[in-house]
Amino acid sequence: MNRLALAQTVALCLFATAAFSDAHAADAARPYDAEITRRVAAIEKDVIAWRRDFHEHPELSNRETRTGGVIAEKLKAMGLEVRTGVAKTGVVAILRGGKPGHVVALRSDMDALPVTEATGLPFASKLRATYNGQDVGVMHACGHDAHMAMLLGVAQVLTQMKSQVPGTIKFIFQPAEEGPPSGEEGGASLMIQEGVLRDPKPDAIFGMHVVNWAAGSITYHPEGAMAASDVIHITIHGRQTHGGRPWEGIDPVVASAQVILGLQTIVSRQSDITIAPAVLTIARVSGGVRNNVIPDSVQMEGTLRTFDPQMRDTIMAHIRRTAEDIASASGARATIVFDGGNPVVWNDAALTTRMEPTLRRVAGAANVAITPPKTWAEDFACYAKQIPGLFVDLGVNAPGVAQEDTAPNHSPHFMVDEAQLKVGMRTMATLAMDYLSGHAK
Repeated sequence: MNRLALAQTVALCLFATAAFSDAHAADAARPYDAEITRRVAAIEKDVIAWRRDFHEHPELSNRETRTGGVIAEKLKAMGLEVRTGVAKTGVVAILRGGKPGHVVALRSDMDALPVTEATGLPFASKLRATYNGQDVGVMHACGHDAHMAMLLGVAQVLTQMKSQVPGTIKFIFQPAEEGPPSGEEGGASLMIQEGVLRDPKPDAIFGMHVVNWAAGSITYHPEGAMAASDVIHITIHGRQTHGGRPWEGIDPVVASAQVILGLQTIVSRQSDITIAPAVLTIARVSGGVRNNVIPDSVQMEGTLRTFDPQMRDTIMAHIRRTAEDIASASGARATIVFDGGNPVVWNDAALTTRMEPTLRRVAGAANVAITPPKTWAEDFACYAKQIPGLFVDLGVNAPGVAQEDTAPNHSPHFMVDEAQLKVGMRTMATLAMDYLSGHAK
């Protein structure tokens, strides 16, 4: 072995040894771990009560007026700097630690879904509201009630530990994660426009989502974790006529059915899914007012989920071509609009690697796992495009209950085992403290 090769070998060995030592040092308990655990346990009952209150009083996207008011009141009572009305109903609070350092952000969403609850819980939502012109039930069917309660708990714990915090923590309570109503702005993109990532600017941001997975598990995917999403609006324009004399008009109902079937071939027959997965779904079809009147038009809405930007553009072009050509073949006309949309949720590689030991230390190595990328979407992606971000999932099934025996997010039967909230609080609080401690001036 020549001197150069020997030097390279020694350098590699030293690097590996240093990396091993750093990883194990990061896994070692920190002075504040026990205090975080103790303080989380002390407020667990309060956090559960907050979660139940939010659950019983859900509000749709951009309508989280009561929710934002409750959150702001509690944050002000903690003595934090609080800003309200961000992106309509959002709330941002700042904790300035007792030691100088960098800035980290922790984010929760606030809005509920147009879902009629069927859990039978004593604090189940009975609220109804108008959504897209329809009377609907309203439910926290995606766990945002748990997210808000946990982040309020983290804010209280870290405020009580203010003298030990080496830097600044921003608590972001964001409306309209599920998407603002048609014709309105909202969500993470509007929060950013209105300065949530300024004064002070966070160096990193962390987010968490509850899912119907194993109790207390923490899962994540490095880099492309969740799909980009785009809302698809298609209108098939025909010519209204009597249902008994269809030849005197142009039937948009039949044309829309043909378009829906045609769209299903775009992913299955026209897209190279060895590059990345993709999903195209039409989930809402509306047209007509009675049985014997062929309507003038039919409206369809759906979602496109992609991980590759070029594939996204290609699929959009295929959607437009398919809808327009099939409609034209029957004498109808199609208009297509792509609305809103979130980019891919990107877990920063360096940040993810750095915080992995934190996740193992808090949840236990056996309870932390890397999962495949998910075709869900999250507008946390907007923050992670601006600054390094890490988004993880918290399993909230009851102990011993399998995923297949539970209802998924967005189901009217979705349930949260509240005993798992303390795992989420300890995880978020420790992520913030570990990150700031590593960046302390």
